[in-house]
Amino acid sequence: MASQGALNTLNKEVANYGLLFVKLHNYHWYINGPHFFTYHEKLEELYNLVAELYDDVAERLLMNDGEPFATMKEYLEHSTLKEGDRHAETEQMIKDIINDFKQIRQEMQDAMEKFEDGDEAIEDTFVSHIERLEKEIWMMSAALGKKTKL
Repeated sequence: MASQGALNTLNKEVANYGLLFVKLHNYHWYINGPHFFTYHEKLEELYNLVAELYDDVAERLLMNDGEPFATMKEYLEHSTLKEGDRHAETEQMIKDIINDFKQIRQEMQDAMEKFEDGDEAIEDTFVSHIERLEKEIWMMSAALGKKTKL
């Protein structure tokens, strides 16, 4: 059986992914500029990825008798991320997403250091999410012409 700490982290990430899903749609709809087509398509890819990761952590929580947050109110109360600003410049939108992915990755890494016996399946879930987030962090940083530290 999973520890309460692992379940709490899963639920925090449900809130983060829920908020991020909305934020990615916000940016997808409002992004503009010379790279519109590239970023518009990439943001759609990212919100589809986040939908998959979001469902994955919620189902892992349910498999361990947890109750995932499921309302915007809960997401806003429990997320460690901030809502997106549709008036932000394109580069700032991409930086926000990179920072959000880094935040989630770091929270998962920190949580795994405190996991107990019985948390192995949740740890495996987090490892797979970290790998996917790191790839996107690298790709989006490269799109901005920047190297990233993971």
